[in-house]
Amino acid sequence: MKLMVNGKMFSSEKSMAVTDLLKLNKIESIDMVAVELNNKILKRQDFETTLLNENDKVEFLYFMGGGQVHAERVKV
Repeated sequence: MKLMVNGKMFSSEKSMAVTDLLKLNKIESIDMVAVELNNKILKRQDFETTLLNENDKVEFLYFMGGGQVHAERVKV
């Protein structure tokens, strides 16, 4: 089975669920990643039951915290 994962070709000899693919890619914080399958965001509770198919396109989307932009006040 061939998949496109994060823009790169991925091959597997067996079919797998989304959780299997996350484990193979060593994604440790599953609660910090969203999965897009064929341009649709999957619900986290569906990761274990969603089987991947030939030519699926999978993207791992990570949540990132942002910082605060500091600005100086200038007296005019």
